[in-house]
Amino acid sequence: MSLNNIFDVAGSGMNAQSVRLNTTASNIANADTASSSTEDVYRARHPVFKASFNQMLGHSQEGLNPQDETAGVAVLGIVESDAPLQPRYEPDHPMANEDGYVYYPNVNVVEEMTNMISASRSFQMNVDVLNSAKQMMQRVLSIGQ
Repeated sequence: MSLNNIFDVAGSGMNAQSVRLNTTASNIANADTASSSTEDVYRARHPVFKASFNQMLGHSQEGLNPQDETAGVAVLGIVESDAPLQPRYEPDHPMANEDGYVYYPNVNVVEEMTNMISASRSFQMNVDVLNSAKQMMQRVLSIGQ
């Protein structure tokens, strides 16, 4: 692995953690939204990542061109959580259905804050990797002087 690939790997990690931070922020922002039906309730969203490093190891997955796969992290998509929703009996709530229930999202704020801290620290670690690689390249260039 050359020093130039380190920038690609750390950059893909920073991109993945940015997606994670955005979905976590969206989940926290919608944690207290209410709805009168289960179909309209916001559901927590989580990104799905895939590590790709086979090309760097000299391996290829079946059906994939080894030139197409780079080292780093790929965001495969964002999925909705299938955790149960939170029905609450609040007959005076303006969004209550005919039975008096209001449905709240399946967002666990404590879990989301943990995800936010973890994503933030992972992003910072990738920034540190970039800075270290930059310093190493500068030292290599100064050797020739």
